[in-house]
Amino acid sequence: MTTAEILKRVRRIEIKTRGLSNHIFSGEYHSAFKGRGMSFSEVREYSPGDDVRAIDWNVTARFSTPFVKIFEEERELTVMLLIDVSSSSLFGTSKQLKRDLITEIAAVLSFSATTNNDKVGVIFFSDKIEQYIPPKKGKSHILRIIREMITLAPAQRKGTDIGACLRFFNNASKKRAIAFLLSDFISAPYEEPLKLTARRHDLVGVQVYDKADRELPEVGLIQVQDSETQRLQWLDTSSRQVRNDYARSFEEHRKYSTNAFRKSGAELISVRTDEDYVKILQGFFINR
Repeated sequence: MTTAEILKRVRRIEIKTRGLSNHIFSGEYHSAFKGRGMSFSEVREYSPGDDVRAIDWNVTARFSTPFVKIFEEERELTVMLLIDVSSSSLFGTSKQLKRDLITEIAAVLSFSATTNNDKVGVIFFSDKIEQYIPPKKGKSHILRIIREMITLAPAQRKGTDIGACLRFFNNASKKRAIAFLLSDFISAPYEEPLKLTARRHDLVGVQVYDKADRELPEVGLIQVQDSETQRLQWLDTSSRQVRNDYARSFEEHRKYSTNAFRKSGAELISVRTDEDYVKILQGFFINR
């Protein structure tokens, strides 16, 4: 991909996802993720209906009329995107690859965060940490993140190690953060580091999958290759047993992810590559 093609694609993603974050998600994001607490802003004269517990007795005594303290939510938060760039993300049979969908969702989350003046950082991982971008603010920083999401390819090792990513994140982020873990969650186990991360941070998993991950099409005898292990094998897709075993394997991975997130107290949402992720994300933010 040439530099011009990269810039064109970054711009296209920016236009789409920034518009979504500005017009759809910014309010929901603000409501879904609270600040660190309340900080003192100013005092003003008491008005009927004000909470008497907010009266500032020192100022009231000085001016012989009641004044109340006004507090504002401390909004500045840190958002960390933990993005799976393993080979299995380069798969898709419908509208787009899983990697493309992850990129769009991450871009929407990034612009929503920066609209609320929050910092955004990224950890790209496969079966090792591929790249770490420390949290910063600003549009240029978000555009850099999008560019890296488009161009970054995993190293020679193609697998997925979610546990390693979570351990790196816990070591790198000492203060509480909002963390979005975007992956197809094919690898296991990762239950213990997930529990530790959920205790320290506000963790949300976004499981991205393709319909062919779940259901094997009936197209006769085909040769398939595992994108992470590179193992080749022949499958007779006309066999109902083969198709059922394939679907069962997917459901076992999904069940593990659902149970792991539930036990840890973290949240998990699922998005398929041919689904409208806008409605799914908006529903998550509204109901949170």
